[in-house]
Amino acid sequence: SRPADSPETTSPTSKSFTDILDSIDKRLSSFDARLSLVEILHREFKSLRESLEFSQQQVETLAAENASLRDSVKSLTENVTHLSEENKKIKETVIDLQARSMRDNLVFSGIPESAEEDAEATVKSFIKTYLKLPEDTVENICFERVHRLGAKKSGAPRLRPIVAKFGYFKQKEQVKNFSVNDQFPKEILERRKVLFPIRRSLIQKGSRAVIAVDWLYVDGQLYRDLSTTPWLY
Repeated sequence: SRPADSPETTSPTSKSFTDILDSIDKRLSSFDARLSLVEILHREFKSLRESLEFSQQQVETLAAENASLRDSVKSLTENVTHLSEENKKIKETVIDLQARSMRDNLVFSGIPESAEEDAEATVKSFIKTYLKLPEDTVENICFERVHRLGAKKSGAPRLRPIVAKFGYFKQKEQVKNFSVNDQFPKEILERRKVLFPIRRSLIQKGSRAVIAVDWLYVDGQLYRDLSTTPWLY
């Protein structure tokens, strides 16, 4: 028999204690594993939070840039609107200046054209022959400039109208009649085309309607019911 205190002898108490230690070790190992998992999850959560914070900063930056761009677009839109209004005013001013520069002009249409003509002599001959003004009155008419409108083209003859700029407004009024027209810029001519049917309709209704350049006066008052016209301003 072996002695009771022999190294090879293991008591039940000693074995139980060893089992307890093994169990504790296993639990500690499991706890370490769980702790490692918690640490991993914590790092992942921290990374996700930092990513979200960065994204939030990006969103705020983009929102600020968007607001700045929106303000810039608004400012540009206002500038374009202002420039458009200014351009419209300038255009109307130019048209008005053109009309004023033409106030002493008359357009003679339907006068035959010769190869080597003197436009002024042609106009005076027309005035004497067809408008029946006295010869001495015609001879005293002073023109600043007389010329055909448009370029002369070869081929079929084309009766180009003649523009005559009178030196004196009163002489122009003496010559002007139903067969001779004032000269106006293209834009005003287009506006007058719109006004003529309106004037005719108003006259048929018994009103006194007069077109002055590109405005229509009805019974002495400016006619403002022009909502259908494209040039109302």
